[in-house]
Amino acid sequence: MADIARYPFTRHLRGTATAHVQHVRNGRTVHAGTGASFWFRPLSAVLSEIPVDDRELPLLFHARTADYQDVTVQATVTFRVTDPAQAAGRIDFSVHPDTGAWRATPLEQVAGMLTESAQQHALELLARTTLAEALASGVAAVRERIAAGLAADPRLSETGLAVIGVRVVAIRPEPDMERALQTPSREQVQQDADRATFERRAVAVERERAISENELQSQIELARREEQLVDQQGTNARRRAEEAAVATGIETDAQASRELRLAESRADGARAMGEAAAAAETARVAAYRDLPDAVMLGLAVMQLAANVGKVDSLVVTPDLLAPVLARLGAARGAGPEPRAGGSGGQA
Repeated sequence: MADIARYPFTRHLRGTATAHVQHVRNGRTVHAGTGASFWFRPLSAVLSEIPVDDRELPLLFHARTADYQDVTVQATVTFRVTDPAQAAGRIDFSVHPDTGAWRATPLEQVAGMLTESAQQHALELLARTTLAEALASGVAAVRERIAAGLAADPRLSETGLAVIGVRVVAIRPEPDMERALQTPSREQVQQDADRATFERRAVAVERERAISENELQSQIELARREEQLVDQQGTNARRRAEEAAVATGIETDAQASRELRLAESRADGARAMGEAAAAAETARVAAYRDLPDAVMLGLAVMQLAANVGKVDSLVVTPDLLAPVLARLGAARGAGPEPRAGGSGGQA
């Protein structure tokens, strides 16, 4: 909005860089330009301020598709005034000479004109498009249709307006229909998620199975090696037993051989001693064989006395002495006689 300074009987207007100011007096343009500054008399001046900057016009309207479904179109139209003088002649952009405020609502008129034109083109296109097509590729089609329609609208060109750009933000169905349309996708996403979960579980189970198989193979290999160890230990024990048995047999044989040789030596010694004892006994018997009976008896008594030990008392009975005395008497009467023959007599 332009700045207007008030003085007695006169005013001073100072415009902005984005507004075209036009001063008309008595039907003739006195001052006109963007960012103009001038003096004027309020009683005779007609002032107009036309913005020439780019303006954004948001649009939000409902439409019906070919399959009788309601959709909401959200778009934005960018426009500007390219011919301020022509726009001032078609739309009331006049401002109050004291305050600089618009006397009417020119921007609302421009917005209504652009909105109606854009809606008309969008409704015509969506009326021949199904809901699925509108949601899938309707944004680009609606944007192109609105831009082409506004560019070809003669009323806009005659008003001095130009559309810079059109943006369609979204085309959305009713909430219930949107949820219904989202259901298959949600179900598909859920199925994909479940499938991924199942696959992950299957992979986990497969990995657990592989781990279990590896553990089982390890246990089998360990058992096989333990079996080999037991077999080897048995073989070693058997070999040790066999070696011990062989060593024991050799030692037994050696011991038996030693004992046999010792027994033979002892037997030979005993045999030699027996033979010597027998020879001695034979010689002793042969020596005793030629002795008289009295001598033999004396020797026997001497041998008895040597072996009896200590004799405290000796009892001699007549029965014992009678035969001895008789023999002694007979021997004295006969005298010594030479004994013929090789055999000895018995007393």
